[in-house]
Amino acid sequence: MRYTIVLSYAFSPAWLRLSRDERNALREQCIQPVLAEYADRVSARFFDAEAFHARHTDFALLETADLQAYYHLVEELRDTPLIGDGYLAFTDIRIGIEDGYRTFEAPATRELATRELAVPAP
Repeated sequence: MRYTIVLSYAFSPAWLRLSRDERNALREQCIQPVLAEYADRVSARFFDAEAFHARHTDFALLETADLQAYYHLVEELRDTPLIGDGYLAFTDIRIGIEDGYRTFEAPATRELATRELAVPAP
């Protein structure tokens, strides 16, 4: 199954006080290497939202079939100065499965789910 994750985050006022060159350097130092390490298992697209939402300034749309790789990617991001020094904070994480009901309704999957729910007679 492929999972889609919406990872919302907000940049701090301290981030905004940095020059654009400093921000770009931090992005390259902190984000790019982590994304590159997981690129074969987690895809990422980035969106600006500060003009449309008050709680978060940006969000990333991640896709993966490997939730462990996604989890490790987030842990590695949390270990960077970008988050550790308070420039960025995650504000919300949502995860879903595109048309997941179709997989559930597939005959083989449905049969397996029914068998797993069956309670043996005493």
